[in-house]
Amino acid sequence: MWSCMVYNNTDDSVDHQLCQDFGLVLSIFSLVYLIVCFPVGLCYNALLVVVNLSNKVSMTMPDVYFVNIAIAGLVLNIVAPVELLGPNFTKWPVWEYNNEIYITLLILFNISSLVIMYSTTLLSLDYYIERALPRTYMSSVYNTKHVCGFIWGGAVLTSFSSLLFYVCNHVSTKIIECSKMQNKEAADAIMMFIGYVVPAVAVFYAFMLILRIRKESTPLDQDSGRLDPSIHRLLLASVCVQFVLWTPYYMTLLVHTLTGVQGNYSDKPWVTTYYFLRCLSELLAFSSSFAMPLMYKQMNKNFSHKLQRLLKRLHCGDQGCAHERSVVQQVVT
Repeated sequence: MWSCMVYNNTDDSVDHQLCQDFGLVLSIFSLVYLIVCFPVGLCYNALLVVVNLSNKVSMTMPDVYFVNIAIAGLVLNIVAPVELLGPNFTKWPVWEYNNEIYITLLILFNISSLVIMYSTTLLSLDYYIERALPRTYMSSVYNTKHVCGFIWGGAVLTSFSSLLFYVCNHVSTKIIECSKMQNKEAADAIMMFIGYVVPAVAVFYAFMLILRIRKESTPLDQDSGRLDPSIHRLLLASVCVQFVLWTPYYMTLLVHTLTGVQGNYSDKPWVTTYYFLRCLSELLAFSSSFAMPLMYKQMNKNFSHKLQRLLKRLHCGDQGCAHERSVVQQVVT
């Protein structure tokens, strides 16, 4: 799933062979993702959303953020197979550059990346607020749902600003308004700063506050209204996984912003290496939609109970199970 676009078909140089070797490695990774990671990620993201939305009463603030991340993961699951079968990954592309499909996929990918990064960031900040002020309801489920709505709206608006550069980079230079905006490096710079630098600084600040408050034991630590201690481990793991999987992609954006490598084919080995790393980093980014729901399922103790209640409800139907009706009758009497 690879195209050595900077070489001729009759080129037998060592650099061309290197390109073919990179293509073989990328093909194996892509095939593994499409066969294993894609269906598992799609199923578990959908399961995470359905289980939590069917148990809205028992949802906590972290659950709302993870549902938000799972929805963004579902969007990535839609984009992934089309992207992996595109011109960057295959010699027989399903779609080509310079068309509406490319722009649409780019928009969806950017929006999903922003939603994932900012949901993780705000989860860190709200976790600190919940530990510091557990009874103020500043980080309540109700407020978090509205925050998640703002995250999606902000992601769409942010993607629109960089979208202008991408669109103008793919339309005719006869359009005067776009002739001065044909700069893909500017779009990558916007995504790099807003999608990575800002969340990274905010997460670092949030973790500094969390570490400080964890060192200060207070009577509030025994408050029953506090979050489950396992949430801290889940938060730490999710932040680390997200930044590990998304950092390579944003680093390739930084390289492109500083060097403009995609427009320079004079150094073919360097361009080949860059394209390989760019595609590999996208695969890692897509893998976040596979890793996050699995990690949530394993580390959230309440998820299995919610899933069991949902399965019992589906099995018993609308009438309710016998033991549930007996419990209700006991409460009434």
